Amino acid sequence: MKRRAGVFVSIHEEGRLRGCIGTFMPVQDNIALEIVHNAISTCSEDPRFDPITEEELDNLIISVDVLGEIEPVEDISTLDPHIYGIIVSHGSKRGLLLPSLEGVDTVTDQIQIACHKAGIHEGEKIKIERFRVIRHG
Repeated sequence: MKRRAGVFVSIHEEGRLRGCIGTFMPVQDNIALEIVHNAISTCSEDPRFDPITEEELDNLIISVDVLGEIEPVEDISTLDPHIYGIIVSHGSKRGLLLPSLEGVDTVTDQIQIACHKAGIHEGEKIKIERFRVIRHG
């Protein structure tokens, strides 16, 4: 109840993403509160989806990713999209991509998708950080 970490909560319905919201760094007092806060946000505030309804609950699969220590990346050869998630940044723009995502098989894919999420354009100099996760669910 004292440990703090960034947490992402993902919800899938019939194999399709139904919501995913998380925090890079902790904003709650402990991991349990971080999970609760992000779970509520995932099912009600993900701008890509309508809020989840009670009728959907039996068909949902929920997973929780607890982020480990965030480390700077000096050489992209130290990345592996199946082991590490990444955070890319350029100025105030930041994008995060979790590890072991279906369809993300190369470091190049991972970096491009994270940059797209952040609104970072091709050719802009980026800072890359990596992290491992403990995935539950």
